[in-house]
Amino acid sequence: MVLNNKISVIIPAHNEAENLAVLVPRLVALTENFNVEIVIALSSESAALNTSGFPFTNVLIEKCLEKGRAFQMNQAAKIASGDILVFLHADVLPPKGFFNNIQETIASGFDAGFFSYQFDTDNFWLKINAHFTKTDGVFTGGGDQCLFIKKAVFKKLDSFDEHQVLMEDFEFFKRMKKAKTPYLIVKNNLIVSARKYEHNSYVKVNLCNLLMVALFKCGYKPERLKLLYSRILKTA
Repeated sequence: MVLNNKISVIIPAHNEAENLAVLVPRLVALTENFNVEIVIALSSESAALNTSGFPFTNVLIEKCLEKGRAFQMNQAAKIASGDILVFLHADVLPPKGFFNNIQETIASGFDAGFFSYQFDTDNFWLKINAHFTKTDGVFTGGGDQCLFIKKAVFKKLDSFDEHQVLMEDFEFFKRMKKAKTPYLIVKNNLIVSARKYEHNSYVKVNLCNLLMVALFKCGYKPERLKLLYSRILKTA
């Protein structure tokens, strides 16, 4: 039986062909009995995506006019036909029960939600990091937690702020909380890439993340935040 709410999974991507080749088939395999469309929002500068590996009628490729996750997600949200929008990073893999979790959360009276996650490594310290995603905290609302939200509520909150070139997820979550949007953290772990930690030290990444959140809350300009972030961490 197909549940009532149609779900649109929006994936912002910039030269993510390798990750998408893993993510999209996994998502499609989870869509059985659910009404789901997948919208891949390619940046304006992204290399063309070979769609031969995506022979699925519910996968759309949207070539965006600009580069930037906030812009890409907003553009995809405008063409999405789902009642529920799900914003998923290309290097984050959904767990079993993913769509059922989303439907049940919305049916329970919440307008939005996030998922807990674990890293794709057995590193002890990263297990500690991931443990804190099960509860509200300083880093709640980050993009790796996969925001899902009623489309009507997303529009009411004026979508993502496209001036935020790094912290668009935290900025949106800040507005969610100000509007007292009811949300739930689903304790069913996504699988998140540990790539950032593999190219940088554990301490360096955590201190950088903490610094970014602190400066964001102090009103640091988005462009300066992104520049500082790129200077501190290796991202590839």
